[in-house]
Amino acid sequence: MVDHVFADLSLAALYDSLNPWGPGDDFYLGLLHRAGSVLDIGCGTGQLLRRARAEGHRGRLMGLDPAAAMLVQARRARPDIEWVLGDVRVRRWRGEFDLAVMTGHAFQELVTDEEIRVCLRAVHAALRDGGRFVFETRNPDARAWERWTPDRIHRATDADGTSVRVWHEVQGGGPHGDRLHFTETYTGPQWPAPRVSHSVLRFLDAQTLEGFLGEAGLRVVEQYGDWERGPLGPCSPEIITVARKA
Repeated sequence: MVDHVFADLSLAALYDSLNPWGPGDDFYLGLLHRAGSVLDIGCGTGQLLRRARAEGHRGRLMGLDPAAAMLVQARRARPDIEWVLGDVRVRRWRGEFDLAVMTGHAFQELVTDEEIRVCLRAVHAALRDGGRFVFETRNPDARAWERWTPDRIHRATDADGTSVRVWHEVQGGGPHGDRLHFTETYTGPQWPAPRVSHSVLRFLDAQTLEGFLGEAGLRVVEQYGDWERGPLGPCSPEIITVARKA
C-alpha cells in the first residue's frame, strides 16, 4: 500500500523490501513487454519499470508518483527512464502511450468520485486509440481488511541491516460504506517512537468500476479474480481490470 508516509526517505528506501516482487508484478511485466510505450501511475520506486528496462524493453517508459522520496530511489537505479513527480494532473496528455497501469492497489487511494473521474479522464487522454489501462483493486466481497490486525507483523531490513516491524490496524471496526480507514505503524531502533500513518482506501465492486470507466470512454474487455487470470467470483481476492480506450 503506497502512502504519504513514503515521502520519508528512510521509509522509501524500505519500500521494495516491504513489497517484494510477486505474481502481480509478473502479470504486469508481461503486459509491459508487449507494449511499445508505458505509463505507470503511482509507480513508487519504479520497481516494475526498472525490471522491464533491465530485461530489454527499448520503448518509452514513464513513471509518475507524488512522493519525491520514492522517485529518488527510482532515479538512482535507472536514470534512463522518465520519472515524473506528481499525479495525472501534472501535464496535458496527448495520446502518447500504448499501456497505462496502476499497480499495488494504488487505484483504491482514489477516495472520492471526483478523484476517480480526474484520473480516468487523464488515462483516456494519455492512451493512444485502442490503448489499454490495467489496474487491480481488492474485491470487497473477500473482506481483506479482516486480516489487517496488529498481531500480523511484517518485517523488513534496510540497507544497513536494521530491522523494521510493520503492522496494520483497521479503524472503526470495518468499512463505512465503501471506505476503509486504517493505520500503518512502523517501529525500528532508528526512530525514537513508532511512525504511524493514517490512510483511507475505497473498495469498489466490479459493476461500479465499470461505470466509472465507461463514463471516461474506457471499455472493460477483461476482468480476472487472481493473478493466474482466474474468473472473477465472490471469493476472488482481486478485481483485475483490463480496459481499452474506446
